[in-house]
Amino acid sequence: MAELFPERLLVATDSVLGAFEAELPLLQGAPDDHIFAAVQRVVLALNDVNDEHNGGAYETGEREQLCHYIDEALTERGIDVTALTARHGLGRYELTDRWREW
Repeated sequence: MAELFPERLLVATDSVLGAFEAELPLLQGAPDDHIFAAVQRVVLALNDVNDEHNGGAYETGEREQLCHYIDEALTERGIDVTALTARHGLGRYELTDRWREW
């Protein structure tokens, strides 16, 4: 397992997600563009982590878990992700697609 998920990868991913979590309280009742900006920041930061690990840090299962985490974190803060994405012509599960490279 250590070969698949080196400590450096886990620490970097946790750091990115921690920064996203710190932003969440500010997103309750925020305009859509603020929410999308937070999603963009976390996704771009995860892109950087992935790139630092030769572009293959996150496998299919991890990619799905990361997307689910972002969705759930927003939902837990009272953000209706389905309505948010629909207002912008996206499906719920397309929230991260615009920026995601992993």
